[in-house]
Amino acid sequence: MRAGPPAPGDGWGFDTTAVHAGQAPDPATGAVVPPITLATTFAQPAVGQPTGYEYSRSGNPTRAALEACLAALEGATTGVAFASGLSAEDAVLRTVPDGGAVVLGDDAYGGTWRLLSRVHGRRLRVTTCPLGDRRAVEEAVTPATRMVWLETPTNPLLSIVDVAAVAELCHRHGAVCVVDNTFATPYLQQPLSLGADVVVHSSTKYLGGHSDVVGGFVAVNDAGLAEQVRFLQNAAGAVPSPFDCYLVLRGVKTLGVRMDRHCANAAAVAELLAGHRAVSSVRWPGLPGHPGHAVAAGQMRGFGGMVSFACAGGEPAALEVARRTELFTLAESLGAVESLIEHPARMTHASAAGSPLAVDPALLRLSVGIETAADLVADLRRALDAVA
Repeated sequence: MRAGPPAPGDGWGFDTTAVHAGQAPDPATGAVVPPITLATTFAQPAVGQPTGYEYSRSGNPTRAALEACLAALEGATTGVAFASGLSAEDAVLRTVPDGGAVVLGDDAYGGTWRLLSRVHGRRLRVTTCPLGDRRAVEEAVTPATRMVWLETPTNPLLSIVDVAAVAELCHRHGAVCVVDNTFATPYLQQPLSLGADVVVHSSTKYLGGHSDVVGGFVAVNDAGLAEQVRFLQNAAGAVPSPFDCYLVLRGVKTLGVRMDRHCANAAAVAELLAGHRAVSSVRWPGLPGHPGHAVAAGQMRGFGGMVSFACAGGEPAALEVARRTELFTLAESLGAVESLIEHPARMTHASAAGSPLAVDPALLRLSVGIETAADLVADLRRALDAVA
């Protein structure tokens, strides 16, 4: 039997890594797709002598393939897969000692705010800060800060944070810099190379890419931190099933080509929105007037497939637009092949109502899919014309 591809190295491009890293042909059968290993336990030749796997919560061959592939894409030495994005976040937050101070961006996913404020809020000191404002960050991050948690682009305003600048400030104060890279994906942005310590993903989104799997992922280079996260994965047991790992791994193979289409379609949609009378503001990092556009151009290879906009008619108009679109399906989540529209204030960010992260009720968030761009533009134009 021919040997499988070599381990990923400096000579591999992103798409080659996505297709091959951690995914050598099965040595027993020659299958070019890693098998879904459903076994929960593994035979040992003698007591205390496992052959690599013991119990599927602690380690599974399909999960190992996924972890190796995603770690390679993020440029990480260690990758740890979880059952959801929030369980991945929870594991990272558990590495902060009781009483530690955590700084969160003031434009972040509502579920992250809920996890920090209502689950970890009793043991951690949580503050929010506009992480795109250098002066504000320097005031918020102090020697007492143990972790800074940032998204870039953010959810849902798509604000841009200078990862290298925030990471440098974190390290000056001995804090860990965590980047939620869900929106950008490793195809568009690799935070570890910019100085971040930890990268987290909801692999439910672009990594899986097909709205059919829930998962999370943590990428890290520091050996001590990696050991803590790996311990928590096993001890708390929030692990993805082998079939879920297979689905994410299958999605990752086409991540690069999908992201190219997502970005191109988002550009067409943003152009329509920027010129429509029913829209008061548009948020997409590719627009020259977008706050942080220059930073995004420097740390990203593309501007992503997420677009947010505020309706000139306020919340009533936003709700009507969301009701009228046909190709843009009204649904939560994001990052899949189909286009989605949602109202953050009442949907994905409802848990942030009344908090510093509350969202403008006039705002709509689009996850621009890979359909024909002209069809998406026409769909939005019809809905917007109805409220203009």
